[in-house]
Amino acid sequence: MHAPAEQANIAALETALLLEAVFQRFGHDYRAHDQATIARKLRVLMEARALGTVSALQEQVLHSDGVAQQLLRALAVEPEGPFDDPAFVRELRSVLAASLHASPLPKIWLAECGAATEAWALAIVLAEQQLDARAEIYATVADEARLLEMREATVPEHAVVQWHHLYRQGGGSGNLAEFFEFADGRARLRAQLRAQLRARIVWFHYSLVTDASFNEFQAIVCSSILPTLGPAMRQRALGLFHDSLARFGVLAIDGQLLPGDAHAHCYQAIGAQRNWYKRVA
Repeated sequence: MHAPAEQANIAALETALLLEAVFQRFGHDYRAHDQATIARKLRVLMEARALGTVSALQEQVLHSDGVAQQLLRALAVEPEGPFDDPAFVRELRSVLAASLHASPLPKIWLAECGAATEAWALAIVLAEQQLDARAEIYATVADEARLLEMREATVPEHAVVQWHHLYRQGGGSGNLAEFFEFADGRARLRAQLRAQLRARIVWFHYSLVTDASFNEFQAIVCSSILPTLGPAMRQRALGLFHDSLARFGVLAIDGQLLPGDAHAHCYQAIGAQRNWYKRVA
């Protein structure tokens, strides 16, 4: 039986080896993330799978695609609420209004969508810019189970009420509830984006790590995945965005484009609050 301090050291070593394996095998880099948060997420998954050590979890991750997806899902950055960053939503409104109105059928790629509500918020913004009738949102997710959940997602009625204040701070001018349908759940009302707006969202199973460009877009929004990718996978993802973005299209990413990034010289920074870029070459 190891002493508590030695057990902690062994667990830290096992975690480091697991995160290195995840990076080498799947291209997702969580090695520099907060270790206490990582440990908490691993404990939850290990308890669910009745595993006693991180090494036992690593063995299953490397030999079972299903367990690997469960781990990547557990480690993923927890999504914000749909209007939690009002400054970003205000800029989203202004950038899309300026860049999409000239396009007859604008397409927006929401890359590695974190939650159904992220796509819902984008659909609401497009509706308020009178773009909903002709714009399409392509929301892609690497995890098939999460994709199915997002496609059929509902939220408690009170969530819409709580979001309303942030929605107005983000430039919303109406009543947020008007964009939702409400139906009886098992114990309370559940809310879902109106069917007319849901029809403008196309859900795709797609991986930035393994798949190729699949369409041309006038806007691409990627709000959470890039910091988890290692250097090679980051360049691959940025190359995919470049291959998929029309000239003079706009790109929003969760971090700045660096001088050494793929095709960085083809982009011009726009906006003040987030990392928005226009493709100019």
